[in-house]
Amino acid sequence: MSTRFAMTEFRTAWLPHATTIGLSRLADLLERASPMLIHGAFSRALPQGCLATHIAWNHPITCTLQDEAGVIWLTRVAKLNPATSKLVEEWDRNGIHDWELRSDLLAECRLELERRDNG
Repeated sequence: MSTRFAMTEFRTAWLPHATTIGLSRLADLLERASPMLIHGAFSRALPQGCLATHIAWNHPITCTLQDEAGVIWLTRVAKLNPATSKLVEEWDRNGIHDWELRSDLLAECRLELERRDNG
């Protein structure tokens, strides 16, 4: 699968619903290739979670949830089906070990954060 489809979904469906705090957290985890950012599951032992879960833990609608936060955020806030999300599928393949996807996501997070700062 092309990261192009995953990145399009990230830009159009994830970024508009992510909080600035959630994006900052995600950018930090991506930049450090943090072991707190996992793939293949929405969460493990807290505070380990996937992309959606870390965004969800920093969103007012889902911040009180634990293991289910990422799934709930995707379905109720971003209006995506977690089972068919292109970004979730792509991330679940290799997670932080997919340098290209991680780099692209980090760049998009930084661009969006900059846009918000200047907006």
